[in-house]
Amino acid sequence: MNEINEKIPRIGMVSLGCPKALTDSELILTQLSAEGYQTSKSYAGADLVIVNTCGFIDDAVKESLDTIGEALAENGKVIVTGCLGAKADGSGNNLVQSIHPRVLAVTGPHATQEVMDAVHKHLPKRHDPYADLVPQTISAAGIKLTPKHFAYLKISEGCNHRCTFCIIPSMRGDLVSRPIGDILVEAEALFESGVKELLVISQDTSAYGVDIRYRTGFWDGKPIKSRTLELTQALAEIAEKHSAWVRLHYVYPYPSVDELIPLMATGRVLPYLDVPFQHSHPAVLKRMKRPADGEKNIERIKAWRQMCPEIVIRSTFIAGFPGETEEEFQHLLDFLEEAQLDRVGCFAYSPVEGATANDIPGMLDQAQREARRDRFMKVAEAISVKKLEKRVGTTMQVLVDQAVALGRRGGVGRSYADAPEIDGVVHLLPPQKISKTLRVGEFTRVQIVGTQGHDLVGLPI
Repeated sequence: MNEINEKIPRIGMVSLGCPKALTDSELILTQLSAEGYQTSKSYAGADLVIVNTCGFIDDAVKESLDTIGEALAENGKVIVTGCLGAKADGSGNNLVQSIHPRVLAVTGPHATQEVMDAVHKHLPKRHDPYADLVPQTISAAGIKLTPKHFAYLKISEGCNHRCTFCIIPSMRGDLVSRPIGDILVEAEALFESGVKELLVISQDTSAYGVDIRYRTGFWDGKPIKSRTLELTQALAEIAEKHSAWVRLHYVYPYPSVDELIPLMATGRVLPYLDVPFQHSHPAVLKRMKRPADGEKNIERIKAWRQMCPEIVIRSTFIAGFPGETEEEFQHLLDFLEEAQLDRVGCFAYSPVEGATANDIPGMLDQAQREARRDRFMKVAEAISVKKLEKRVGTTMQVLVDQAVALGRRGGVGRSYADAPEIDGVVHLLPPQKISKTLRVGEFTRVQIVGTQGHDLVGLPI
């Protein structure tokens, strides 16, 4: 058996960027495993390394290029995939190959077959008459890079918008919705494997099914329309059987989103919306080519809260967008005060190569962009602190992410208001009852007893 294992090629995988890129990495690893390849956790132990890159902003580009260079230095055989792989340099040549000409192959994002073709070429798996006859037992859930108790579920690829600050469509293409039956089969497999939180992701979750005109698909022998509402209802139905959560990300504020709020009000889906507003001033939104305007967004937020008072809204914004005046920036601060968003992130505008916003007159200098971001975050953090303080004294359900000695020394969890890695957490104190234990991937009730920065402190009860 040891001789057989020595013959099996081992591949290292580095996954950078957003959850959407992570799901691409999971698809590649699933296919590698299905074909009998093994994975390595180190460069030295791998026969070849795949680097899944991010190319959205300058810092991400630098991190990706540095990682490729490190993999080349440590291993020597590197295949590059992901968003950076689709970018060209100033001369129109592939950026990665210009900087790292030793890489074996470069593909763009969501390119599992192209990656596998490169693997087959540069590291063909030796035929073994014994091992190759063993059937593969990978479930519909595939291989996941997240902890066992939560997983990302990608429902579509690409985006139909042409926001001037974004180059994602040029790298990932237009919207392509997955067949609804395939999505629900994967979701069910994930819940059956022990997933307690399913995070629905895409470039534009609200637009699911637009490209296929909301075609009717089939799941569990029944017809179902390929639309965000029907998909979310079905996910909620499956999750309920497994006492699990469903969380929605990247939801554009279209009027159709209003239909989702009753599901949140009844608890069938987490009352949590990740909505990328980006700005509030109509003139800035027009320059951004965003499919919304600030006044309607305020009205919509108020309506959502009327339907579901417990709803938590997180969003991202850009400060210092080209041409942004002090008046327009103040409009954004006023919007933030009125909207009272629960979770907020803000980026100082970054002139990403290839973004049409770079050609808009009135580019602010970097110091001014950073200063506006800092001013924005001070307002946002003050709102967040007040919101967190209101939680003190309440009881919340928490999904345990970490537990030391079965929780006897405390742990870390998340409430419905906290998405993994982007929001806060709930620091869990040691239970007062000796019989009370905490286990990773299980829910527990806690009394919120305090705050700690952007986080809460809870006592398991």
